[in-house]
Amino acid sequence: MKKLVFILLLISVLKARGQAHKQIVVAQDGSGNYKTVQEALNAVPVNNKTRLVIYVKQGIYKEKLHLDTGKNFVELIGESRFNTILTYDDHTGKVSAKGDSINTRSSYSFQIKGDDFIAYNITFRNDAGFTAGQAVAVEAQGDKAVFINCRFIGNQDILFLNNEKSHQYYKDCYIEGTTDFIFGAATAWFENCHIHSKKNSHITAASTPQSHPYGYVFNDCTLTGDSTLHQVSLGRPWRPYAWVVYMHCYIGQQVKPEGWSNWNKTDSYKTARYAEYQNYGPGASITQRVNWSKQLTAAEAAGITLENVFPGWDPTATTINTITP
Repeated sequence: MKKLVFILLLISVLKARGQAHKQIVVAQDGSGNYKTVQEALNAVPVNNKTRLVIYVKQGIYKEKLHLDTGKNFVELIGESRFNTILTYDDHTGKVSAKGDSINTRSSYSFQIKGDDFIAYNITFRNDAGFTAGQAVAVEAQGDKAVFINCRFIGNQDILFLNNEKSHQYYKDCYIEGTTDFIFGAATAWFENCHIHSKKNSHITAASTPQSHPYGYVFNDCTLTGDSTLHQVSLGRPWRPYAWVVYMHCYIGQQVKPEGWSNWNKTDSYKTARYAEYQNYGPGASITQRVNWSKQLTAAEAAGITLENVFPGWDPTATTINTITP
């Protein structure tokens, strides 16, 4: 009897371990489970409750990707940060195959609605071009999204943090663009990220709700720009009460002395919550900053922690699955 109980217990443990994570391999050469990333996303069960790893081999995957609501706990891992590329080229004004006119919200290369999403070692790109207008690479809507060692490449409106109920964490990522290339209403923390501007325009366009105590936190990040740029702004308020803070960041020569910009001469700047703390570099001087931004005190900066920004969620506890085919 004891032996039977032990065997049943062992079987249950092995089953539990097997369910801890499942793995799907995507490879264009047919050596995986699927040849396209969307096929792998389609295979994720609705209301998924266990970690499902999608390992994507090197290649340029030109697909308009969609991870639907309820397709949770997806972990997307690329074989190579620079050579596993998910891209599309939709942009505002383009007409889709269905005959619809593309707008900002439908221009995404990858729309992520599932919760508890993790991406690692992936390049997300929109190839619409420098003059194409709004062209989103990633639209992240799901809650508790984590991006580590990823690249977001494109021009205007590249990274859309499109859900005021969403919490998002970016670590060791590279993000480049032209205008408003990090924008939306989510609460987000950027840790040790490289932010690169390619036009004298605006890095952020936050639309933080008034009721939210935090919006975008850039901590220990590096801000650079093309060598000809000197009039980049740290952000402009898409909506009143936009909240953005840069702390301990290197700010290059591309950022203008005023630091921040208004949005088309509206009154949104009057309630914008824009601040800096102990930044450094040629663009970090505070002597000419707009008078509606502020420099945090040490006490105020000390209160901006992951624990306070993401109550009940510690994104640094995220464990990346290292199993590969």
